[in-house]
Amino acid sequence: MHHVLIIHEVESFPAWKAIFDKAAEMRKQAGEISYQLLKYDTDANHIVHFSQWSSLENARRFFESPELIQIRQKAGVKAPSFIYLDEIERQVL
Repeated sequence: MHHVLIIHEVESFPAWKAIFDKAAEMRKQAGEISYQLLKYDTDANHIVHFSQWSSLENARRFFESPELIQIRQKAGVKAPSFIYLDEIERQVL
């Protein structure tokens, strides 16, 4: 499994979420399979986006595209950190 962990601050969660939701089909077409959104417990504008992708190559191509960079700016994203991950193991305890 291939995953991307994105940690970023946004100017306004509701404004960011509206743009994020509008991009759902674009993300799916690019190879995103599933996602989770989390927020810091002390700051709703600090967002963690954890997603599963068809490949890390597809994820990098999508997240580094000029179109997505513009969308992030419009959404009020501040200094996102991208971590590209390959799953080693998954267990339920």
